[in-house]
Parts: sequence; structure tokens; C-alpha cells
Amino acid sequence: MLNSIKTNEFAGDKGKELGMMYFRVAIILFGAQLLMGLIAAIQFLVPGFLFELFDFSVARMVHINALVVWMLYAMIGSVYFMLSDETGEQLVHAGLGKLAFWVLTAAVTVVVLVYIFVQVGAGTEATIWLINEGREYIEAPRWADIGIVVVVLIFYWNVFMTYMKGQKTGIMTVMVADLLALAGLYLAGMWFTDNISMDQFWWWWVIHLWVEATWEVFVGTLAAYALIKIIGAKREIVEMWLWIEVLMLFGSGILGLGHHYFWIGTPEYWWEIGALFSALEPVPLVAMFVHVLYDWGKEQGIAKAEGKTGSVMNNGPAMAWIVTNAFGNFLGAGIWGFFHTLPQVNIYTHGTQFTAAHGHLAFFGAYATILIGMFYMGIQYAYGIKELKATFKSKMGIFLITFGVVGMTIALTIAGYEQVLVERAELGGGWNAFFAAQELPWYIQAQMWRAIMGVVTFVGFIYLVLDLVTIGKQAKAAQAA
Repeated sequence: MLNSIKTNEFAGDKGKELGMMYFRVAIILFGAQLLMGLIAAIQFLVPGFLFELFDFSVARMVHINALVVWMLYAMIGSVYFMLSDETGEQLVHAGLGKLAFWVLTAAVTVVVLVYIFVQVGAGTEATIWLINEGREYIEAPRWADIGIVVVVLIFYWNVFMTYMKGQKTGIMTVMVADLLALAGLYLAGMWFTDNISMDQFWWWWVIHLWVEATWEVFVGTLAAYALIKIIGAKREIVEMWLWIEVLMLFGSGILGLGHHYFWIGTPEYWWEIGALFSALEPVPLVAMFVHVLYDWGKEQGIAKAEGKTGSVMNNGPAMAWIVTNAFGNFLGAGIWGFFHTLPQVNIYTHGTQFTAAHGHLAFFGAYATILIGMFYMGIQYAYGIKELKATFKSKMGIFLITFGVVGMTIALTIAGYEQVLVERAELGGGWNAFFAAQELPWYIQAQMWRAIMGVVTFVGFIYLVLDLVTIGKQAKAAQAA
């Protein structure tokens, strides 16, 4: 992965080269996210750890923002990577795209340094413009906000013009429409007012329509593309399920937001509508995967019976991450989300560690997994490998990261369960109840296990990075032998 941009097998495909550049920064930011999460996990157990040097609020802020930014990097990289395959055309403005990449990377570097070394500022306009905006998940200062918009406009212009010039596949049509919605929502999130209620209103819609609507559709396009490339899935099958995902966007992605309305005084019928549709979000993606895999297995059996060679799975590590995505999405976003979206349950679980448990498993299962799968596809194409097989490091990476995230989810769920029983149900949910619940043995033990599982996840990440750096060169040498 380190030397594949200059010495690659992309045959002059500038889109794929640009995609690999985004993938590299994404993996670095992924590591930063995990490191900050570990610091925050330790601070849950030892509140004095790095006190007044690097407080919990700062570690948590960098942890969350690194999550969003590494995924955006990986998403942009994935679009550039698949563009020529889907459109049949080269990227129309490769030089402009590369300039935007360096501008964005320089801006992200400055913002992260400010987060780490400056951390907080006074409640003034200068803080909003130069340090952070104080909005969870999208806390970039205003100057960076504007820069991000310019970079995203260049990105979208590049993708749209390449799409208009080339083939208009179903996957690419959905992708172009989805990117427009994704970028447009970011603009809505830039709206700023001194009224904190109005400000939070706009912020809330941006975050939730991102993760519960546009990001879900985006993941569907990547899954469709990857299944075609890895196991030769039929385009008409994957695109059928992709269009169903788009259709359900209006139900699962928008109506599904109703499960949050419990807290803003909307009519009660919204609660059931929201709970039902939000649980349906991952269904089309799982159905796409099951349908494709069933067809693939059937065709393999027919080919074998006729003495022929069927369609070979040409990228084992990427396929393993995509399988994890299909079921991780269903479990994390669907099942774990449904656990506490019903208003009868949410009245007790809202804002407890139940939310953190759902957040960890949903972001990992729905988004991180398939983006890592795209990293492996990048490696395969960069080195010109016909069949990329999983190594020991590949297996350790996916096993430890998945085991660690699931372990953290279970630990946080137990912590949330204790909060519900003691803080909310028994002590009434007041300020004193909050602190009383945090001192009980179950909560402390759960946080200890969360930290241990965080270490397991980080070890898995090290295996993943080592694999991404070495697997391409090793596979190419084996192919040449």
C-alpha cells in the first residue's frame, strides 16, 4: 500500500491512483480514532488520567471527529476508485482532484493539531472560526467548514462530469444522486445561529439524515460494485436490491427518524412508525448479499456438475469484510438500534451507555467494514493480482477488530443496563443518580472490559495495517513465481 501509487498496475487510471491516496490518509485517521478512544476509555476508569492536560472531553471530541473524517476520506477514495470501472471513462479533472486532496489533507492536519494543542476557547466568534464550532461529530472550525465545502464541490464536479461523459449504470446513477444529498446536507449543517435550540435542530437533521439515509445508500452502492468485482455477481440482481434500498430510503431513512421524536413532543403515532422503519434500514443490504451468494453458490454447483470452473472469488480479505458488513450492519444498526428505539424503552435508555453500545456496533458494522474491504480491493488492483488470498495477518486483523468491537458493545450494553436499573428506574434519573450509578461495581467492571476490548481492537488494527502494507507485495511475488 505504501509504494503502490507510483509503481502500480492501474495503467494510468488517475481515479484509482487518487482513490489510493485517500485510502492512505483514511487508515491513519482510523488509527487516531482508536487511540483517542483508548485514552477516553482509560479516563472512564481513572478520571485523573491526563487531567487538565488532555481531558476526556477533548479525547472524546477527537475520537468522534476522527471517525467521521476517516470514513469520509475512505468514501471519497472509494468513489474515485470505482469511477472508471462503472463509467468506462477516466476522471475528467485528475489534477484538480489531486489539488483538492492536498488542500483537504492540509486543512485536516491543522484542525487536528488545534484540537490537540489548543483544545478549547472562549465563547466568542473567534473560537467558532478558529478552534471548533462545538457541534458533536462536525466540530471543524468555520474556516475549515468552508474549505471542506470547496473540496467537496470539486469532488462532486469531478464525479458528475465523468458520469455524464460515460456509461450510466444503475450503481453510478444512485451514487451520483446520493452524493448530491450527502453534500447538500452538510451545507444545511453550516447554518449557524446564536439560538442554541435552532442550532441543534439543524445539526440534528444533518447527522441523522447522514447516517440513517445517505450513508446507508452509499454503502449499498459499494456493496453492489464489490460483489460484481469479487465474485462476478449479476449486475441486474445487485442493482435491483440497490433500487429497493433507494425506495426504502424514504421509509427507513426518513420515516425511521421518528424513533427520535419521542423527546420533542410530536404525536405518539410517530414513535411506532419510527421504531418500525428504522429497524428495516439494513434489510435490503442483507437481502442483496444473501440473494447474490445464493445465486453464486448455485452457479458454482452447476459448473462443477458440468466439469467446468465457476466464478472464482478473487479477493478473500475484501470478501470477508463485506460479509462482516452485511451482517454487522443488520446487527449493529438494526438489532442493537431496535433494542432501545421503542419509546417505552427509550425513556429509560436514552443517553445511557446503551446509546454508546449501539453507536459503536452500528458505525463499525454498517460503514467501517465495507470501507476496509475497499482498501483490500485497492491493494489487489494496485499490484495487479488476479487472486488475493487472506494471510495470517488478514485473519488476525478481521478477527481481533470484530471481536474487540463486539466485546466493547456487550460491555457498554451491560453498563447501560446498570444505568437504566439504578440511575433511571430506582433513583429517578437526577444529577446525583447519574454519579451514584457510575460508582457501582457493574458499571465500573463494564467500563474495565470496554477498555480491555479497546486494546484488543487496537491490536487487530495493527495486524490490519501490517497486512495492508505487505499483502500486495507478497501476493505479487507469489503470482510471478
